[in-house]
Amino acid sequence: MPGSGKSTVGVILAKSAGMEFTDTDLLIQKKTGKKLQEIIDSYGIDYFLKTESDILSEVSCEHSVISTGGSAVCTEIAMNHLKRLGTVVFLDVPIDEIKRRINNITTRGIAMRRGETLECLYEERLPLYKKYADITVTGSTTEETVKKILESIKE
Repeated sequence: MPGSGKSTVGVILAKSAGMEFTDTDLLIQKKTGKKLQEIIDSYGIDYFLKTESDILSEVSCEHSVISTGGSAVCTEIAMNHLKRLGTVVFLDVPIDEIKRRINNITTRGIAMRRGETLECLYEERLPLYKKYADITVTGSTTEETVKKILESIKE
């Protein structure tokens, strides 16, 4: 989910594991030349999701931690590609904590339809996050989350 700490955890996990780090939101911005929110505002959610899926499906890397946007899970093609690349981790953070963390909902580039709330988004995506996850890590500090992921990967 947006606000779950994917980018923060991803950077620290990559450093701890001696791996590369890729943030797919930044790849989207680089490839399109636009901020995520600009894409959503100019072309709509469906266009954004298609663009995100196309870019994620082209990601090719080894020995890397990849942090995706929260909407990556909405596209089966992209998620199947990411699962072929490696282990998919779901950072399971309660909705109340996500709401506390996100204070720039209209400018952050969150793939939400008009009138949709974070609660709606959470309910819609939670089954998808669970479906694609190889590892689920429940909410804790960043350091504890990284430790749990490293321990799970070693198993």
